[in-house]
Amino acid sequence: MSEAPKGKLTIRTIAMPADTNANGDIFGGWVMSCMDQAGGIAGVERSRGRVVTVAVDAMTFIQPVKVGDVLAVYTRIASVGRTSMKIAIEAWATRFMTDHSDKVTDATFTFVAVGDDGRPRPVPAE
Repeated sequence: MSEAPKGKLTIRTIAMPADTNANGDIFGGWVMSCMDQAGGIAGVERSRGRVVTVAVDAMTFIQPVKVGDVLAVYTRIASVGRTSMKIAIEAWATRFMTDHSDKVTDATFTFVAVGDDGRPRPVPAE
């Protein structure tokens, strides 16, 4: 691994056969879902309450994820507005039965803090 992940390790999970396409590669949507979950965790921690995903900036898949790989998702708060947060998210795959990791994708997700009524609420100061 020439480059190191940026951010806080938020989720680790294993890629399973049920998550593959016909070529045996893990669905990009599965990876994106893991990233969204990790971003949601980071957003809840930062906003101290419920958040919803409102946007995903350009996501490019760099390497495929294979069955047995361990997907590690890293998050860091890139910016905080009044009610929204941009969270930089990286996904890395540790290859099956090795200690070699590859960055498989990254993106910036935008989350909005919402109240119990589902309407935007201010993100508290740190």
